[in-house]
Amino acid sequence: MDSVASGIRTLGPVVAGTDGSEPATKGVLWAADEAAARGRPLTIVHAIGVEQAQYLAFDDSHLILGTAREVLDKAAARVSDRHPGVSVSTELSRDEAPDSLLEAAGTDGTIVVGSRGLGGFSALLLGSVGLRVAARARGPVVVVRHSPGVPSGVVLAAVRDDGDRDTLRFAARTASLRKASLRVVSVWLFLQNVGSRATMVDDVSGIVRAEADATSRIVAPVREEFPDLVITEEVLRATSVAGALVKACEHTDLLVMGARRPAHAIGSPLGRVTHAVLHHAPCPVALIPR
Repeated sequence: MDSVASGIRTLGPVVAGTDGSEPATKGVLWAADEAAARGRPLTIVHAIGVEQAQYLAFDDSHLILGTAREVLDKAAARVSDRHPGVSVSTELSRDEAPDSLLEAAGTDGTIVVGSRGLGGFSALLLGSVGLRVAARARGPVVVVRHSPGVPSGVVLAAVRDDGDRDTLRFAARTASLRKASLRVVSVWLFLQNVGSRATMVDDVSGIVRAEADATSRIVAPVREEFPDLVITEEVLRATSVAGALVKACEHTDLLVMGARRPAHAIGSPLGRVTHAVLHHAPCPVALIPR
């Protein structure tokens, strides 16, 4: 059964948003690979948005609907050519893009979006659509900003504390299904410890050992759950968590990290690190609700 022990379920469909653009098509094809690997159906969604369509003349509205169906048909054909065994359905929605994707995914689906588009999914990483989806989704959200040409066979998981156990299990499951290895990293912020008792006695190596021990405790249950999976652990010392993660995932197929949602946040509904990684990561990023 494709699930994790403590809550994040991935038994629902894989849902991909598209507007026919090349970046969106990359997202659809990545979603097709995910659906094939997990044995799940794929739903391809194209959102028109009521604000865009409700004041149009009948002929214009008919043209938009016809074009939208062509976009969906072409996307479904690409998926069928790539994975004939995957069950594919399409959905033309009059709602806004975030609502359309969230409704299609339900409580246990995985949402996949490309980084930029032409219409409802345009400027994903610089605008609000992807961020709004990630902030509200109850399941994983994958942003395909870049897709590696040649798979590296490595999935990277970023962990910080026990709240990332779901993140780690999702990464382990993904690596296992894709016959990849799992690299687990935690980032120790050096500047946070300047002036502390630890740095006053110049025991930097002791801090690193403590961070490594904490990471090992988080990883231990996953090693038991996936005994055949090759797992490596690493503690990165850095002055920027986002910068360290972006550099760490330069040669990986997927970065999996927790989607931290600050309470009473003003502006971005996601944490600053998550937001920065989405802008700069050179590989697809999977966000797992904390």
